[in-house]
Amino acid sequence: MPHANQPIYTAGTEVDTASAAVILLHGRGATAEDILTLSAQLAYPGLAFLAPQAEDYTWYPNRFIAPLAQNEPYLSSALAVIDGLVKQIETRGISAEHIFLGGFSQGACLACEYVIRHPRRYAGLLIFSGGYIGPLNEQREPQGDLSGMPAFLGCSDPDPHIPLQRVKETSALLRAMGAQVTEKIYPDLGHTVNEDEVEMARNIIEESLRQD
Repeated sequence: MPHANQPIYTAGTEVDTASAAVILLHGRGATAEDILTLSAQLAYPGLAFLAPQAEDYTWYPNRFIAPLAQNEPYLSSALAVIDGLVKQIETRGISAEHIFLGGFSQGACLACEYVIRHPRRYAGLLIFSGGYIGPLNEQREPQGDLSGMPAFLGCSDPDPHIPLQRVKETSALLRAMGAQVTEKIYPDLGHTVNEDEVEMARNIIEESLRQD
């Protein structure tokens, strides 16, 4: 499997003593250490951050709206990395309801795809410039129940890599699966993460953890 045995970078509280965890997934050509810089802005007492590294800095070779087969076996391997990490966190005493998943660009698309393929009540989904994976204009039926999971999707319009259509489709699918979705589209932002998006993500984290 392409991404097997790649390192996992961490920040915040140690997983063994944490009460919640955030899995952050980096974008194409970036590193786990890059996305992990968000941990300083999203920090919360008792929160562990984990960021896996993709082989050759890329989770899958083609665009996320390419036919699925064109991104294999890399896509399946990337999703397996996330699944293994979720299970590892759970074995250390942190339930799925206390696990956030998020990422930027290619990593954001992966986070969406993982949650849609493994639906249950996670602590939250934090999507910076992304959407679920697969060709445009192909109907995708909701399967499973996200049970009120909060989700934030932020993206620029236009974005050179993320069609607005897919952001809208992803929001609609997540809502149909029972998520509480907040979508924000920023005019001419470009392909980046802005302070408002980070604030929205921080609010989801704080509100979720304050309820415990």
